Amino acid sequence: KSVIEYFQGYLGIPPFGFPEPLRTRILKGKNIPGTDMSCFAGRPGADMPPMDLAVEKQKLQEKWGPESADERHNHQIRDVDVMSHAMYPNVFEEFMEHQSEFGQLNYVDTRTFLTGMKVGEELAVTLEPGKQLVVKLIGVAEPDTDGMVDVQFELNGQPRMAHIKDKSAGKDVKEHLKAIKGVVGSVGAPMPGVVLETNVNKGDKVKSGDPLVSLSAMKMETMVASPCDGVVTKVEVTAGDQVEAGDLIIEIEEA
Repeated sequence: KSVIEYFQGYLGIPPFGFPEPLRTRILKGKNIPGTDMSCFAGRPGADMPPMDLAVEKQKLQEKWGPESADERHNHQIRDVDVMSHAMYPNVFEEFMEHQSEFGQLNYVDTRTFLTGMKVGEELAVTLEPGKQLVVKLIGVAEPDTDGMVDVQFELNGQPRMAHIKDKSAGKDVKEHLKAIKGVVGSVGAPMPGVVLETNVNKGDKVKSGDPLVSLSAMKMETMVASPCDGVVTKVEVTAGDQVEAGDLIIEIEEA
């Protein structure tokens, strides 16, 4: 689309015009919407009808403002928003949809916004003077069959969990969740190693000291025991899995 608009003269006309027959082959008879012209004759704005900025602002308020039928849209439309929409309508629509889904992201630094956080990394987010959030990424699980990923993080030291749709493709490396410190039923690997055997399944009742998972580490076999009485709610590993110290292997709901 951008190439076609370029050869229609949306950015202006080169001093000697567009080369033929290249221009004709690219446009393939397409006219500029709302006109019978295939290409602007001079400055594009000279042939455009005047824009009623007040009307455009009202339209944006009806679509994106508090009066919108979509409850996600509760934006205050400013004059700069009207100008952004006038110059870059598609980009503006994408931006507003992104804000409606994720909220204000201008609090996040550029590198984090573009590339995301790494496991173990901490991020300080200042919402306003004297109000700061500290976010630490603990672990990112492998996508399930629906493409959903469990993201485990700490917010001001408190453990949190989010379920995120993974839109990437070809993800080969599995990142294990980390056991939550201070939560007895969140059982982590005591050291790096390979899982030899899991001794419990989801729904099993266990008592404190019961064997849960057998690990091979440093050419020695280590048995991870249950730290409490309860019911197994999740088994995160299977035989052959490589785990790191602190990786979540079993979750138990305390009795």
